[in-house]
Amino acid sequence: MSGKIKLHIGGQTPKEGWSILDIQAGPGVDYVGSCVDLSFLADGSCAEVYASHVLEHLSYDADLPRAMKEIHRVLEPGGRLRVSAPDLAVLCRLFSKPGATVEHRYNIMRMMFGGQVDPHDFHFAGFWPEFLAALLKEAGFSMFEPAGSFGEFKDASELTCNGELISLNMEAYK
Repeated sequence: MSGKIKLHIGGQTPKEGWSILDIQAGPGVDYVGSCVDLSFLADGSCAEVYASHVLEHLSYDADLPRAMKEIHRVLEPGGRLRVSAPDLAVLCRLFSKPGATVEHRYNIMRMMFGGQVDPHDFHFAGFWPEFLAALLKEAGFSMFEPAGSFGEFKDASELTCNGELISLNMEAYK
């Protein structure tokens, strides 16, 4: 291990070896702020960044590209980003499934647009593999690939609906 920071953006549960950045203060949160501005971290100060069901809360035209560039900046050469976001294509297919109940479609709609239980729980972007890959490339990541289960944290990256994974999980390297 390089001794550098392992940053969990949007984390809820402390885990040894990881520092948590969240938009809201809470138990175990090490840094309060947005992933759009990581200026509190030096260039190359992170060995790894993990962001599960966070990036969809950013505007796709300005904040999302800026956050991706910031994440790339704080990663050390060869550093890894693991990112998970609701897969818009999967959610559209599940929503459009013939015979889907109103309750089922309502739950899918909440996965698309956020639970809206607080001012930060709204989604402003949708993801599909080609879009996420384009964002990663534009931010400077040289290698990225779809990933199955990360298994690092018990979080929405492993959420299923009707037995189908609803998350787009991708791993990228600087």
